[in-house]
Amino acid sequence: MFEPSSRYHGVPTTTHTLADGRTVTHLRRRLLPRPEELTAVGEHVVTAGERLDAIAARRCGDPEQSWRIADANPTLRPDELTAVTGRRLRITLPAEASAAAAGGERAW
Repeated sequence: MFEPSSRYHGVPTTTHTLADGRTVTHLRRRLLPRPEELTAVGEHVVTAGERLDAIAARRCGDPEQSWRIADANPTLRPDELTAVTGRRLRITLPAEASAAAAGGERAW
């Protein structure tokens, strides 16, 4: 259903039956990984005016991978990650690749 690079890839679905009998399929909740369990591959120092999607484009090769940076740097609001010039952001492998790397498999 989702591309392998999507944060929702591998998230299971469930169904809900409405009062009128219709069935709606939706994603289950995506649980966030524990940042300390993600494999670090670098760091980025925020400069004035940077956006998270632009950082993801440079560091991950795809602006839609900004969720990876958000997962690695816990905050309630992703825009807080670039609000302070000089903040150091961890760049990590996605959770699945980090788990594979910890097990000694080729992760990514």
